[in-house]
Amino acid sequence: MLIRRGVPADAPTLAEFAARTFEDTFGAANDPAHMAEHLATAYGTAQQLRELSDPECITLILDDDRTLAGYAQVRRSPPLSCIRGPAPVEVVRFYLDRPFHGRGLAQQLMAAVAGAALELGGRTLWLSVWERNPRAIAFYAKCGFSDTGTTSFWVGPDEQTDRVLMVEIAGMTGLSS
Repeated sequence: MLIRRGVPADAPTLAEFAARTFEDTFGAANDPAHMAEHLATAYGTAQQLRELSDPECITLILDDDRTLAGYAQVRRSPPLSCIRGPAPVEVVRFYLDRPFHGRGLAQQLMAAVAGAALELGGRTLWLSVWERNPRAIAFYAKCGFSDTGTTSFWVGPDEQTDRVLMVEIAGMTGLSS
């Protein structure tokens, strides 16, 4: 598996993968109509093309030229008020397909995320993660992220609570390259 930068030609494949992995991860805990609404607005090909073309956003794709195993996106954007670290960059998305869990690939992808954030001038990474996703929260904690607050996340009309986590890139732990 290699990690590479996403390009606009990846938009259709990434749209399908992003929607499928989001639904696989959160579908059972959400109303199907709300999930369908969210997927339609957040993960369509047009949305992925905009993100892949945005100079303030870097999309990283983990694949082996045949199989897409995961992806992550980082972007320079105004941080939430609870983010206090210097030069913050947001981890917008971080997904690894279930068949690839437990192989050390998430650590490799997070190391690449840190590198991409540095390219964007970042010194601090921050993200939000659903409070009912203990596996992801534990992974981020292993990487050195700490909890700094909460924010709302909407799945259709359903307001959910996300934990907001941050880490200074120089203090990240548990990564492999």
